[in-house]
Amino acid sequence: MKHKNVPRSDEDKKKLIKRLNIISGQINGVSKMISDDRYCYDVLVQLSSIVNSIKSLESEVLKVHLETCVTDDIKEGNTDVIDEVMDLIDKIK
Repeated sequence: MKHKNVPRSDEDKKKLIKRLNIISGQINGVSKMISDDRYCYDVLVQLSSIVNSIKSLESEVLKVHLETCVTDDIKEGNTDVIDEVMDLIDKIK
């Protein structure tokens, strides 16, 4: 698969990086919980929260990808992008 650069606005980058920093903070929090011998239930609840945060971010990136990159490729006649999207969906589900 070829790698493409996708220009994102500074605002979009800031939003994505902010969400990633929040997820990073959640992960660090779980690491501290484990170091502090916190109750497994509490750790699992936090892990579930991290998974949901990642899934939410993934959905947002996928939505933007479909609305921009994929739509642009189809408009330019590149229908191979449909196979790429199907492969992507298989990988992220």
